Amino acid sequence: MSRIGKKPITVPGNVKVNLDAKSRTINVDGPKGKLSYTWSPEVTVTWDENEKQIVCTVPEDQMEIRRIRAFWGTSRARIQNLITGAADGYQKKLEIVGVGWNAQPQGKTLRLNIGFCHPVDLTPPASVEFAVDGQFVTITGPDKQAVGQFAAVVRSKRPPEPYNGKGIKYTDEIIMRKQGKVFGA
Repeated sequence: MSRIGKKPITVPGNVKVNLDAKSRTINVDGPKGKLSYTWSPEVTVTWDENEKQIVCTVPEDQMEIRRIRAFWGTSRARIQNLITGAADGYQKKLEIVGVGWNAQPQGKTLRLNIGFCHPVDLTPPASVEFAVDGQFVTITGPDKQAVGQFAAVVRSKRPPEPYNGKGIKYTDEIIMRKQGKVFGA
């Protein structure tokens, strides 16, 4: 049995849920934005308006099939992420480490000066926003996948290297430093 899938999802009062069982789509509307998700046909999702809970289930005769249990837990986790994102939003914080390296907002694009002969311009997805504070870049939005993906794209432009520690890293990331070459005896 899926330990994640069998837990009910509680919906806060400031989030509106519209569930369409026929098309297997859930629409979530909250203060941070609107999100939608289409779940797998093997999973049954029900919305209890009185208790403000969403419950994901699978048929009893299919509990032993590993793939269906995986869909069950994944569908429940994705719906939970929708509700959390619409209510509170998600945030990733990056740090730029390097002499003269910085980030600047240029309208809707993020301009990175990270040691190349040219600046790197990145445009975030529609629901994702960013803020620059010195060498820190904060990426926020209601969609967990979009926020994480844009943060990963920004980090991939100059990943941290282990010898000098220069690069773009998450603020909670720890870079294991290596010793360089040793000359002489």
